[in-house]
Amino acid sequence: MSARSRRLLWLVVVVVWAVPFVPLLIWPFAGSWLYPAPLPTIWGDRAWSYLASPGARVGQALFNSLSLALVVAFAAVALGLPAGRALALGRFRGRGLAHMVFLLPAIVPPQAAAFGLHATFLRAGLVDHWLGVALAHLVPVLPYVVITLVGVFANYDASFEQQARTLGAGPWLRFRAVTLPLILPGLLVAGLYAFLISWSQVLVTLLIGGGTVTTLPMLLLAFVASGDHALAAALSLVLLIPAFVVLGAAIRLSRTAGTPAGGGRIA
Repeated sequence: MSARSRRLLWLVVVVVWAVPFVPLLIWPFAGSWLYPAPLPTIWGDRAWSYLASPGARVGQALFNSLSLALVVAFAAVALGLPAGRALALGRFRGRGLAHMVFLLPAIVPPQAAAFGLHATFLRAGLVDHWLGVALAHLVPVLPYVVITLVGVFANYDASFEQQARTLGAGPWLRFRAVTLPLILPGLLVAGLYAFLISWSQVLVTLLIGGGTVTTLPMLLLAFVASGDHALAAALSLVLLIPAFVVLGAAIRLSRTAGTPAGGGRIA
């Protein structure tokens, strides 16, 4: 493919990707935008004024979304780290079955998994509770964290740990001084992806939270259902900005995580 063809292809991709975002950037500032007018006939900040008002509950929803995403990301990485290491480096019977079990939530239809979680959490008294929503978010998040960390440990050289053990380093010192520096980029990528998946959850939050735990995606769903395009577009931008920041950080870190873990020298 020639350079001109590649540039043309990239232009088409960018245009196709960007077109849906153009109305999204205009609607929040539209006071009136009726078909077939190419641009709003009246401009205004009604949508932003409403989102800033206490009645919109955006502040509480933002706090719930951030706290859930951060806690779920941390918990998923903590649980996925030993699982990813065992699946990548371990040699034990049933490893394939264990791999499949960890990936099962990513294979099962989300609706089926969500209703199954609701029935289980209802008996455990975790419905309509922040903790229940956080635990429910772990179910769709954990498979992707484990997949990421399996890839990290697939390139991991465990001989450095053996050298540290020979020199008298205990388990915690080996992890802190040897393992963690080598896998840190991949660990951060896994955490950032976990944040993004939890940040965008709607169905699980709705079923387990029962409307008591309100997040930004749930508010967005309500605004879309109401037919108020300006409010929905404004809240979409609020929802997208942290996601784009985290995604950009994940992409940048993934380039570092792509280098073989343990491929360098330890001073």
